[in-house]
Amino acid sequence: MTKHIRLILAFGLLVALLSRSNAQTAPLAEMRGAWIATVVNIDWPSSSNLSTQRQQMEFDSILDVLKAMGTNAVFVQIRPAGDAFYPNKLAPWSKYLTGQQGKAPEPMYDPLQYMIDGAHQRRMEFHAWLNPYRATFDLDTASLAPTHPIRTLPKDRLSEWVFPYGGKYYFNPASPFVRRYLVNIVSDILLRYDVDGIHFDDYFYPYPTSGQPLNDYGFFASDPRGFSKIEDWRRDNVTKLIQDVSKAIRDVKPYVKFGISPTGVWRNIDKDPINGSATRAGLTSYDDLYADVLLWLQKGYIDYVAPQVYWSIGFPPADYQVLADWWGRHSYGQQVYIGQAAYKVGNDANDPSWNNPDQLQRQISLNRLNPRVQGSILFSSKTMVRNTLGVRDSLIKNVYSRQALLPALKSRSPKPPAAPQICNIKGTDRSVKLGWNTCDLLSGDEMPYYFAVFRFNGDQIGDIKDPANLIGLSAFNPAQWIYEDQSVAQGAYYTYVIQAYNRFHVESQTSTAVMIKKTKKGIKKKRKLFGLYW
Repeated sequence: MTKHIRLILAFGLLVALLSRSNAQTAPLAEMRGAWIATVVNIDWPSSSNLSTQRQQMEFDSILDVLKAMGTNAVFVQIRPAGDAFYPNKLAPWSKYLTGQQGKAPEPMYDPLQYMIDGAHQRRMEFHAWLNPYRATFDLDTASLAPTHPIRTLPKDRLSEWVFPYGGKYYFNPASPFVRRYLVNIVSDILLRYDVDGIHFDDYFYPYPTSGQPLNDYGFFASDPRGFSKIEDWRRDNVTKLIQDVSKAIRDVKPYVKFGISPTGVWRNIDKDPINGSATRAGLTSYDDLYADVLLWLQKGYIDYVAPQVYWSIGFPPADYQVLADWWGRHSYGQQVYIGQAAYKVGNDANDPSWNNPDQLQRQISLNRLNPRVQGSILFSSKTMVRNTLGVRDSLIKNVYSRQALLPALKSRSPKPPAAPQICNIKGTDRSVKLGWNTCDLLSGDEMPYYFAVFRFNGDQIGDIKDPANLIGLSAFNPAQWIYEDQSVAQGAYYTYVIQAYNRFHVESQTSTAVMIKKTKKGIKKKRKLFGLYW
């Protein structure tokens, strides 16, 4: 056997071991997100002429599928192109919702409120995904609603607000009026809706169109702000928006997270030998879209980055493993969720690696080996709903077999929540029922948002970081602080503890442990005396 063949076999064995062991080594807390795209009806709604009831049924079905595979956060596109999936005075109803921009759903309902409620009922975070700068998806201004800025602005102001490029209209990043308009949109969402995050994708300055330069030199000449290069000036325009949105979020609702999902390569190493990644991507965030994501991470303007690493492991121009490691090393203490190309499963003629549904599973395995990566987000949910090549079944079986908490944002949490105390425990012939409260609640910052129930076999506390010991999670803002454990065996000894979490997913101290023996008719509770059970 040649050395080359031995290396190939060894690599295959390593991947197989990672895949088989992943369910056992899954972290207790991990982002397991999914994007739900609305632009051109990619994920939801399936078409723009559905009734309100059908829209709601479809969205519920998507959430049910995602919940069944362990998803704990959804990133839903509520502003795809200068429009909105919720009633407001700043942007018209989206044509992807009702078929005509500005037309409300019939019967009338608030899709955003409905989606948030549906996600929270399933214990999923809801991140409001906005495309900030795309004003239209084509150049047909006649079909725009009368309330769209392109229709409402005077002609002498319109050129300052928007510009055509590549067959679309874009809001001008150089305009302070545009920046204030976009910040107002975010603030309006924060004030009226209980979102868990504000999320921007990779569209900042437009994706370059061959032979069509950006025509913003006049704006640069009139207000260069000390910049000698227009490229640096453009990046600063975008940074100003990111900084303003960050401030607005922290002023209104500090617990709401702000995240960016840039294209997967910040800069290639040939452009930046010091900080660039070992890639040969044709388009990069910094050089082509004028998004200085590393600066935003360094300054703490954003709480997480979700780079769209939409390539396979080993893909020569842009290797998934190389990029996942690069983003982890350049996170500057912020959270990293790798965006993964679920849409490519069975659907990439240029890379046969995607014909194997295990590609996503292997990528998740690599994420878990990197302590600087806190999880992933799949694009898009359609692949999971369709279960293309059985990929959903594979993920459930091999990597998402147990539920996961969301990663804690400790740097933003003012203080941990108050510790719960188990105040009542009793048994029936088939279950153990627990009730708890908090005795040391001193301020609103200490109010728990939800609770986790841990159970250990035997008469002592085991590893609380092992997801196998997590048996239950309460609803968000639960009305009752109780839990019924129906997976107990007669004659067995169990030890229970409760832990509280706030909206930053920061944990409290654990409750005092309670140890019981399950009997035929109920339980026998063991009491603690001088640190010992008797």
